[in-house]
Amino acid sequence: MSPRRTPVLAAVAALALALTGCGSSDGVSDASGSSGKGKTRVFAADNGKITIPAEPKRVVATGYAVPAMIEADAPLVGISSWKRGEPMMSKEDLATYRKLTKVAGEQAAETNYEAVAEAEPDLIVIGVPAPVLGDIDVKRLESIAPVVAIGPTVPSAWRELSRKQADAAGALGEFDAARSTYEARAAELRKKYKDVLPRLKMGHLGGAYGEVPKGSFQREFARSWGTNIAEDTGAAYYGKVKKPGPGSKAVSEYPSIEELPASLGEADAITYSVKADGSIPESVKYAMESALWKNLPAVKAGKVFPVRYTEAATYRSAMLTLDAIDTSFAPLLKR
Repeated sequence: MSPRRTPVLAAVAALALALTGCGSSDGVSDASGSSGKGKTRVFAADNGKITIPAEPKRVVATGYAVPAMIEADAPLVGISSWKRGEPMMSKEDLATYRKLTKVAGEQAAETNYEAVAEAEPDLIVIGVPAPVLGDIDVKRLESIAPVVAIGPTVPSAWRELSRKQADAAGALGEFDAARSTYEARAAELRKKYKDVLPRLKMGHLGGAYGEVPKGSFQREFARSWGTNIAEDTGAAYYGKVKKPGPGSKAVSEYPSIEELPASLGEADAITYSVKADGSIPESVKYAMESALWKNLPAVKAGKVFPVRYTEAATYRSAMLTLDAIDTSFAPLLKR
């Protein structure tokens, strides 16, 4: 997958071209450098309009950009660690992930700037949330290669963001193919469940991707991690966050366990997040062991459905989520 290494001089020339060239987001232009000409374009990213190579040859990716770039077959020469995505990678993608040089850890603050420089990239794509961008010395990275920050916002935005990440790396071919496959499968499931899902008022008990306040549970609404892919199959989640915040806080909240009846009492059916191996996260188990949970109408009716792979943030990994949802929802067709 990775192209052969180029001399350091070529990497320096590519950087010079990218920083001095003129272009627009609608096209490319020639930029003169010490070693000739190169095509560049202006790319709109979280950190502004950045002049980047029109056809990058050596890309470093971090955060959410890692699985998106691997699946798009981008010319990667270095990535950050992305352990949370390993269970959702295909055998081939996992092999690629493991062999690529790791230039950063799981956290943005664990970026190894020397390792990034040694990779000699002509483009760096940072896929972390905007608030986390402050943990990275972007100026230092910009001294190595053009940097585009394309980080997550609300969980459901992975569709647009992963396409933008693939676009920056000039790798839309594989991306568009994966998207078409996903959309066809989602359409198949919408048709399959069209007589049952639209009739159900649904709620979701989240797996809490991080710390959960003691005595609380995660309630996820539409466009959240546990709900957005199920929505593509026709599931409709009711309610909204009482006090919306940025990012995932706009579509999920952490009520106290005493609020279970008020939060999920109106649900005809409830989905809940489980791990990739099907085991129940501690935060979900805590809520489900409560007498308040057991007395919810949907629980009493037996209309509770586990959902695996809720952290999917690429079309290929979301195919696993669709298959898991199909397996879980199948009993609805027998009622």
